[in-house]
Parts: sequence; structure tokens; C-alpha cells
Amino acid sequence: MEQRINVHQKGQNALKALYGIGGYLKKSPIEINLLELIYFRVSQINSCAYCLDMHAKDARAKGETEQRLYGLSAWRETPYYTDRERAALGWAEAVTKCHVPDEAYKEAKAQFSDEELIDLTLAITTINTWNRINLAFPNEPGTYQVGQFG
Repeated sequence: MEQRINVHQKGQNALKALYGIGGYLKKSPIEINLLELIYFRVSQINSCAYCLDMHAKDARAKGETEQRLYGLSAWRETPYYTDRERAALGWAEAVTKCHVPDEAYKEAKAQFSDEELIDLTLAITTINTWNRINLAFPNEPGTYQVGQFG
């Protein structure tokens, strides 16, 4: 692949908005481990290797198990996830695929307050943005270190 722009060096001004959203989400009532599961699952859907590496490392550093990470692409068929996590994963898939049926909304709304559902949607759309940035301007998967970006 041809060398591309290092967006983390050259795009600092542009990325400030995304870093700000990340800071907001760290203070959100959504559990950080749930956010990591969402970031990982959306990155699977979008085939973003760098983000998969990053969020697998971050999730494990926060106590996530290997079994739950390995089973995430087949979360509907596994017993490893709570009802809240299942609702979030279903919502994440629907929002990412740009098809949000009423059933996905009802399941999410049964588990999340209005504020939480808005924050969850913001987290999903933000990781989708990061995935697209990292696909357009790839970083080498495997190079991320936990806490590298704050």
C-alpha cells in the first residue's frame, strides 16, 4: 500500500472534535466496558484492523475476557452477554448498517434511559467515524499501546 497521510500527526486540528467526544463519553453513564464492546463490534463490522487491535487491547486492560471478545461477532448465539449488552450490540449493528427498525429501538429503549441511548448512539457514530478515518489513512495494526491516545 502506498504511504498515506499520518492523520494523527497532520490532522490534530481536525481530530480535536473527535477527541472531545471521546472525553465526553468517558464521563457518560454508559459503562466503559460496554463502550469497549461496542467499539470492538462496530470495528468488526467495518473491518478496521487498527481499531480492532486498539479496542481489544483496551477492553482486556479494563478486565474484558478473551471469551467474550472472541464471541462478539456471534453474540446472538452465545450466553456471555447481559440483556443490556445485547440491546446495545443490536442497536450498534442497526445504527452502523443504517437500518434501525422499531424492534431494535424497543430493545434498546427497554435497557437505556433517553440520555444513555443518545450517548450510546453518539459512541456508535463516533467509532464509525474513527473506523473510516483509519481505513482512509491506515495505521499499522499491532502498534497501538493501551492509553496511547489518552
